[in-house]
This record gives sequence, C-alpha cells and structure tokens, in this order.
Amino acid sequence: MTRYKAAVVQAASIPFDPGATATKTAALIREAAAAGARLAVFPEVFIGGYPKGASFGTPVGMRKPEGRDAFLAYHAGAVALDGPELAIVLDAARETGLFVVLGCLERDGGTLYCTALFLDGAAGIVAKHRKLMPTGAERLVWGFGDGSTMPVVETSLGRIGAVICWENYMPAMRLAMYDKGVSIYCAPTADDRDTWVPSMRHVALEGRCFVLSACQHITRAAYPADYECALGDDPDLVLMRGGSVIVSPLGQILAGPDFEGETILYADIDLEEVVRGKYDFDVVGHYARPDIFRLSVDEAPKTAVVRQG
Repeated sequence: MTRYKAAVVQAASIPFDPGATATKTAALIREAAAAGARLAVFPEVFIGGYPKGASFGTPVGMRKPEGRDAFLAYHAGAVALDGPELAIVLDAARETGLFVVLGCLERDGGTLYCTALFLDGAAGIVAKHRKLMPTGAERLVWGFGDGSTMPVVETSLGRIGAVICWENYMPAMRLAMYDKGVSIYCAPTADDRDTWVPSMRHVALEGRCFVLSACQHITRAAYPADYECALGDDPDLVLMRGGSVIVSPLGQILAGPDFEGETILYADIDLEEVVRGKYDFDVVGHYARPDIFRLSVDEAPKTAVVRQG
C-alpha cells in the first residue's frame, strides 16, 4: 500500500491511571480508524503519564522521603507489556486493523522506561523502543534503553520507526534510523516549544521521510489534586500545549501544528514521495562519504547479569 491516511493523536492522558488511559486510547484508535486512518501515533508516555513539573524530592545530594512516595505512585501507574491495560489497547488495534505507535511508561522490575510500542492489529506488540537518553530530571525516574530496541518495522504502510522527544537531537541516532530505511519516522514527544516544529521539518528533509510527531495537550486538572507540580496548582494551567504535526519528506507541513486542545490530525501519505525526495539527497546513500565519516552502532542488549553454562 503506497497511499493511505495517517493520524497523530493530540490528547491528554490520565496520569497515574493506566487503565483509564488505556480505555481512552482504545476509543481514540477507533475514532481514527472510523475517519479512515491506517496508522496512528500517540504522544510520549501517553499511558502512565508525563510527570511535568514534578521534582521527586531530589535536591542535589538528597533524596527526600516524599520523593520516594512520589516514585512509588508513579511506578504503580506504569504498565507491564503483558498486563491488562495494554490488552485493552490491543483489542482496539485488532478490531480496527490500525497500526499504532504508542508511548507508555514501561515497568520492568524496579525500573521504569519511557517506551514506544509498535502495535500491529492481530499480530499484537511487534516491537518496542526504549528511550536511550532521558532528558534532564527524567533520569531520576526513567532507566536508559540500549541499542537492542531501535527497531524499524517493515509493514505494508512503509518502514516505521520511532525516536522519542530529545533523542531527535542525537545526530547519530537519526543516522542509524535513516540507515534502516525508515520512511515513517514517528516522534512522540513532550516538547511543545515553538522550536520543535522546525526540528521536525529538518528531520523530514534530512531523512527524506514522513515525520509524525504527537504531543499531549494537557492541563493541571488532569493530574491528581495532591500532585506536586512546580509550575503551580491552577487547574486551568496548561502543562503541555500540543503542537503535533505531520511533515512530508520535503519538509512541507501536511497537518498542524495545533495548539488549541485535544484533537486528531490527519494527512495523506504517499510512500512514493520518499523515493522522489531521495533523488537529490540520500544521507546514507549517494550523499554519504563513508571514506571520511562512518558510524558504528552497537545493537547488542546490555544486561547487568549474564548467565553462562
């Protein structure tokens, strides 16, 4: 299939309540499918929630008891990949046949990961990407992914990959994705600044790929009343203002950016535009200089314990 409709979902999660967010996610999947979409991209940590404004009680050199309590609550709001919350989402993907890229807070033992899941209808979860480099204070609560979860998934809708938020500012990671032939470059994010959309246009032009970026539009009212937020407690305070966007392989904006509220943005995808774009620029092909520049990528899983024998 070379032509189809794609969607980016700009909506508010229900932080700390993965079951309720999963139910909302399923409804949004059905809404996008009813509008004719074949692919939908959701924001960063949509299920589990982005802890905007939280400090987790950690001044430099200190961990306060209330910070441990905050982490306990955040950990309880994460999901296991075989858990009941994702089963709700998988049912909707299976029912509609939609391919879904979904940001979630993945729980693996005592560690949390900012993860992008690839859901393919009846096939279920076909791949995942764990964010390689949490940004700033995210490192207090999220673990680091490794090179073993940097997939580009071959589908009838194109070669689909995901790069999360400020990973998009890692040139080597972008180059690794381009080398895998990504044509549908998904960028779940929590970055709602004016500078984000130009970055997405740059990525599209650099990789000659479609870029689909989804960000939440969420107010303080979506968070629990006792949530510690350094930005304030006004329920109408907008913590993330959206800015979701879809960009063509030549950097043209096809949908968005939208800063008005919850919405689903749609655009028509023509995969032949990827090839047309590479006529004069293929960053890992005829425009590369491997005699001067080469990138080495280690995709082996890195575990703390290796069992032998």
